Amino acid sequence: MGVIDPRTLSPELQARYGVGQRSPWAWVWGALAVLVFSGALAFVAINLAAPRVDGKLLAWDDTAADHVDVTFEVSRPEGQTAYCAIRAQDSSRVDVGYAVVEIPEGEGYVQVTYPLRTISAAFVVDLLGCGENNPPDRVLPPQFPPGVVPPAQPWTP
Repeated sequence: MGVIDPRTLSPELQARYGVGQRSPWAWVWGALAVLVFSGALAFVAINLAAPRVDGKLLAWDDTAADHVDVTFEVSRPEGQTAYCAIRAQDSSRVDVGYAVVEIPEGEGYVQVTYPLRTISAAFVVDLLGCGENNPPDRVLPPQFPPGVVPPAQPWTP
């Protein structure tokens, strides 16, 4: 059983079932819908690909068991307050230090050294992310073992 060619139908059947009678506006509305959808998709992709606030871990110094000096850079719009989440973990990848650092408004590029207090020696330090919200969006919360109280921040001598 094959497909029936609409041109072989009588004019009465074509009129009854609307075969071959497309409005010229159907193409215009279809093209407009595709254009609007493509524009919205491009807008979302650009906003996801280029965050307004960006951070990068530069270095960290773990000379003491009770703190780590974390140096990182932040790029943001001029005059914007930024928040960055940093954490330190031990050799078994358990959190030993966590802080959300507020970088007050100022220049667009800033380099920050933050003394992160830890409950034991740090093995690795991560800059989890930076953003305009406190804490930054899409950043893992502190993951200390049950019963462990996160240390107060920042470390002071």
